[in-house]
Amino acid sequence: MTESLTHSPWRMSVAPMMDWTDRHCRFFHRLLTRQTLLYTEMVTTGALIHGDVARHLRFHAEEHPVALQLGGSEPADLAQCAKLAQDWGYDEVNLNCGCPSERVQRGAFGACLMNEKALVADGVKAMRDVVDIPVTVKHRIGIDKNESYDFVRDFIGTVADAGCEVFVVHARNAWLKGLSPKENREIPPLRYDVVAQLKKDFPHLTIAINGGIADDATVLAQLEHVDGVMVGREAYHNPWWLATWDAQFYGAELNSDISRESVEEEMVRYMEREAAEHGTHWYSIARHMLGLRQGMPGARRWRQVWSDHRMKQLPPHEVMQAARTKPERHADSPVLVSI
Repeated sequence: MTESLTHSPWRMSVAPMMDWTDRHCRFFHRLLTRQTLLYTEMVTTGALIHGDVARHLRFHAEEHPVALQLGGSEPADLAQCAKLAQDWGYDEVNLNCGCPSERVQRGAFGACLMNEKALVADGVKAMRDVVDIPVTVKHRIGIDKNESYDFVRDFIGTVADAGCEVFVVHARNAWLKGLSPKENREIPPLRYDVVAQLKKDFPHLTIAINGGIADDATVLAQLEHVDGVMVGREAYHNPWWLATWDAQFYGAELNSDISRESVEEEMVRYMEREAAEHGTHWYSIARHMLGLRQGMPGARRWRQVWSDHRMKQLPPHEVMQAARTKPERHADSPVLVSI
């Protein structure tokens, strides 16, 4: 057995992020890391029960391990959607109890569910009754300005009694009024010590931490206290970091064959397949890889070429060539593009 196989499946994961972690983004991330657990965007139970299931649940086999995050609160609906997740081949179903947006609150789910721990427990039990894959919960450490440790401890205790064994804890409170979702990721203070205490109080549970984690040192420090680390926006904006995770955090051999260029080329091939099979335009896929060259010479221009709407009429391999070509300056054109 290799060292990487001895680690928790939740050791490293990329957070579910609305409008970002779609199947194209996950395919891209999987080119960078084989071990990391990937999450879908949150999908509401209503969207699955009343909408286009294939559009929401279709994914590529290469994405495994991949988890579906659900938004909802009615146990029967959650059970129906968890069964769909298993039938479609997902490795896990995760219940969102952490999103603070007003739209989500109007649907009576997300972070406000932390005030309804018995209902969450009922939902978890309903899902566990119909699936064999893990049923997990992602939540905050508190609601509004209530910083009582007892609140989050009792939430986990109640939900764990219903059979949940894995909790992903965003180490901030969720302020349900007065802050935007973006502000809710930045203004409520991070309290990593609360999550560490949860692991001490529930040593038999898998506890992963989320929130403000953006470098190796922080990941390694957190892994001293908890079972896993979930990274959000830094993974999206600086995706090349993921290329080091298998070696750094799983003990796998460093993949010396991978490069930014090889990943870009693989993404171009993927864009061509998606266009042929599903009619997907490469432009909607390319947006997910714009951080690939972050911090590298020429990164800004490379990003500008791939995001230039005037390039849309070109096939992706020609856009890649243009992005890699040293530009020629023309006095009558402010855009530095050679094609």
